[in-house]
Amino acid sequence: MSLGVQKDAILRFAERNDITITRWFKEKQTAAKSGRPVFNQMLKALRAGKADGVVIYKIDRSARNFFDWDRIGKLADSGVDVHFATESLDFSSRGGRLSANIQMAVAEDYVRNLSIEVIKCQRNQLERGLYPFSAPIGYLNNGKRELKTIDPVKGPLVKQAFELYGSGQYSLHSLRREMAKRGFTKPSGEPRSKGCFEAFLANPFYTGIIRIRNTGEVFEGAHEPLISVELFERVAEIRAGKSGKKITRHNHLFRGLFACGRCGRSMIPERQKGHVYYRCQFRECPRNCIREEPLTDKIVEVLSANPLSDQVIAAIDKKVAAWAKKHDGSDDTRTHAMRMAQLDARLERLEDAAIEQIIDADSFAKRKQKVLLEKAALETARRKTARFHQIPGVIRKFLERLKNLAEHYIFAEPAEKREIVEIATSNRTVKDKYVSVEPSKWLKETRDALAVLSCPHHRTTSRTDHNRTQDEEAHLERLAEVAESPDVARLFDLFMDGYRNAAVDKGDCQHDHDSP
Repeated sequence: MSLGVQKDAILRFAERNDITITRWFKEKQTAAKSGRPVFNQMLKALRAGKADGVVIYKIDRSARNFFDWDRIGKLADSGVDVHFATESLDFSSRGGRLSANIQMAVAEDYVRNLSIEVIKCQRNQLERGLYPFSAPIGYLNNGKRELKTIDPVKGPLVKQAFELYGSGQYSLHSLRREMAKRGFTKPSGEPRSKGCFEAFLANPFYTGIIRIRNTGEVFEGAHEPLISVELFERVAEIRAGKSGKKITRHNHLFRGLFACGRCGRSMIPERQKGHVYYRCQFRECPRNCIREEPLTDKIVEVLSANPLSDQVIAAIDKKVAAWAKKHDGSDDTRTHAMRMAQLDARLERLEDAAIEQIIDADSFAKRKQKVLLEKAALETARRKTARFHQIPGVIRKFLERLKNLAEHYIFAEPAEKREIVEIATSNRTVKDKYVSVEPSKWLKETRDALAVLSCPHHRTTSRTDHNRTQDEEAHLERLAEVAESPDVARLFDLFMDGYRNAAVDKGDCQHDHDSP
């Protein structure tokens, strides 16, 4: 019932009973819970003698919990007139009080039963993998009994926050500042609170697990995970203080990324006379020290190796297109559909045979499993065939961005540089001023594939054309796998972050330039 309707009913009651209304109290919180602020103000005013009584719209609007109802009763016992606009009872009489008590008990029971039914409904949804509460930040609400879906704007930002904190290079305070720069702010534009970050960094919902905070129960969610379990656990370890310091006064670029070539322990950075030095501090290891600049030079050298020209990319692009066309299976689409229909028909016949007891339960189960396995294999083949339609564009985009890998590293922010080093390189060691850095597995495999695909005569002439084609196709397949890998996806997310930051910086510079 609206507040306006309730007010009209109270005014009519007051007019019939010659009561003057001196003040209105509009409580918007549910009467099922105690501790309502406006309700408490009203009681305080009545106890202070600021009015002779109170007119309440209805009994179940005054209280639907025994604690507040007892407080109303004590007011009446102290001489305060208590009236209910829609009830024809005298609250000051024994019979009227009894009738009101019964109505209040019914109202309280209704609330309790409703709460039980709501909890049962919520639990049913939880057991189905649905989250019956408001979506955590980074996800969207899609209505009751619907899956939460990833917010296309906030979801990637929440994922970045997990990744940055999981790198060990950010405290919660520095993470707030960094994420504010990236656009993860309150609607007012202010940085989100520390409590907000603490809450979502500890929420397993982002891994696909639903945890009920009040009870500690967990359920398997049906929603799409935003981050991996490994990343969530790494963040949890850092939050628990099990992964060392999250940030240092001098947040050195290569801290923890280079090892001593003799003992294998991490090279420790320290600043002296304006320069950063990395040293092995193991006492039994001979003196091993190097400045940061040679490490940077070596990283750039590795990322710059085997540069890609536009001509090489164009030549590989042609081979990729020919390979994809050969395997795209356009003519097989109809065959796949026909074969799938045949398998569905077989399943129906099997079910009919089982219902009519032509075959026993064991035979039915075995034959059904065989048909389902055939369907799964056919669907896998269909997806693999459909994938070839996308491959040329995926590889072309991959090569164009790979061409600028070293350049992007040079101009990236320190946190981005660390991620690039971790993703694109491996086996980083220092021994007697000699720096050794190898490309990561995916980068090495990519360069091996490019060496084969960009050279028209990459093998001796004794090799047959058939073998050469098979060799090229194997490298094309691996190139496609790398282009679609999570490491490459994350690397190119860093690219896009860099482009966006550069665009923002450029806009800020133009704005400053135009300002008076």
